[in-house]
Amino acid sequence: MVNFLTSVLLMLSLTLGSQMPVVNLSGDRGRLVNGDPFSTEMIKGKVYLFLYVDPDVRKKNDDFVNAVKAENFPKEKFGSIVVINMAATWLPNFALNKIIKNKQKEFPDTIYVKDYEKVFVKEWNLKDNEYNVLLFDKEGKLLYFKAGKLNKEETKKVIQLIRENL
Repeated sequence: MVNFLTSVLLMLSLTLGSQMPVVNLSGDRGRLVNGDPFSTEMIKGKVYLFLYVDPDVRKKNDDFVNAVKAENFPKEKFGSIVVINMAATWLPNFALNKIIKNKQKEFPDTIYVKDYEKVFVKEWNLKDNEYNVLLFDKEGKLLYFKAGKLNKEETKKVIQLIRENL
């Protein structure tokens, strides 16, 4: 019964076509990798792929991420944000920082954010200890959401949504 209620609450907060509440991270709550504050108010003006990831499952959607990368969408119309759920892992911060630094080299145009207090789990009801995939249109409206591994059909759907909304 508790899982059912949690699922219902999750669906209510993640309504396709709606804008998510603004989340601001700074200080102990979280921040950009460079230490600057982060706000979801920036999720406008481009199509944004937003990944909220537990580091313990960071490779779960590598096929999906590589498929999106292979599309080589124009940077002026498409952006990506990866928020690391730092509180969801047993890995120490120094190890996570090394992983993030390597990812930043691999994906230099991606914005990397650290969430130290599961703020997005609480404020957006994203699934904790999981890999969450969200897609936003140029106005910041939610186009797609899934927690977990995307299969080939879901990957195709997200790529098509990106194309349609560029």
